[in-house]
Amino acid sequence: MSALPRLPLRITPVERPDDALILGRAATVALHDELALAPKPGLVSFVDSGSHTDMDASTFLRSLFSLRRAFPAFARLGAAGAPFAALEQEGLAAEARMLRATGGINTHRGAIFTLGLLCAAAGRLRARGQALRPEGVRESLRQGWGEALAARAERAAGAMSNGAIAARRHGLRGAGIEAAEAFPALFEVVHPALEAALARGLGAERARLQALFAAMAVLDDTNLAHRAGLAGLRDVQQRARDFLAAGGAAAPEAIERAQALHRDFVARRLSPGGAADMLAAACWLHRVSR
Repeated sequence: MSALPRLPLRITPVERPDDALILGRAATVALHDELALAPKPGLVSFVDSGSHTDMDASTFLRSLFSLRRAFPAFARLGAAGAPFAALEQEGLAAEARMLRATGGINTHRGAIFTLGLLCAAAGRLRARGQALRPEGVRESLRQGWGEALAARAERAAGAMSNGAIAARRHGLRGAGIEAAEAFPALFEVVHPALEAALARGLGAERARLQALFAAMAVLDDTNLAHRAGLAGLRDVQQRARDFLAAGGAAAPEAIERAQALHRDFVARRLSPGGAADMLAAACWLHRVSR
């Protein structure tokens, strides 16, 4: 029997993901990390819709799918040294895609703002050949767009959005000020809480729960202030501090205590969305800086 003719072997090379794609994918996965955590007081998870009647986990998944290209785009803009106006345009385009995917429901506007800036800062850092360390990402954000973010925060202080009105009425720090100061809550409180919990041997779920409560304890969440007034915001912050003081996510009864808070928040229609965004940002920072 004659041998079969030998055909030339052609192997199509698989394109190696570039830095921007890796950073952007990490942002999408981090948002999924936040969604998957439960119990999560007042917030949407795969278990239930929390304090929300207009959205559920499937709404968030549609939103995540719509944003899969946005975060790599932010990283590429950062690597190219793009001005803040270009980041704003990308953010507005991402918001529009999100709203189309969710039927007009705002699932991730805050996350687009926060993670978009962080991806841009990390892209800028990698384009300079520097390692992705938390302090480096923060400094990259300051150097790249700090002045523009400060000017934006000043303009936003007079806006008529619910959050801006609540911030003025109660003298709170809104998301714009947090960004202008390069996210002190994230870099000084929430991400360190996540890393410390993991270093203590807590599993990923409990470590994320610890980080979420660390965020709730310090953030001036203007959405909470709009819904429940200053007293409601301060109550959420105090109850988060009480949870942490009682051992936090490492305590044997931590899940039961978090579940009880979840029921209470749902009954009062409280939803600490700003803390959820900080948790997602901390999960992203953990992934990209390892």
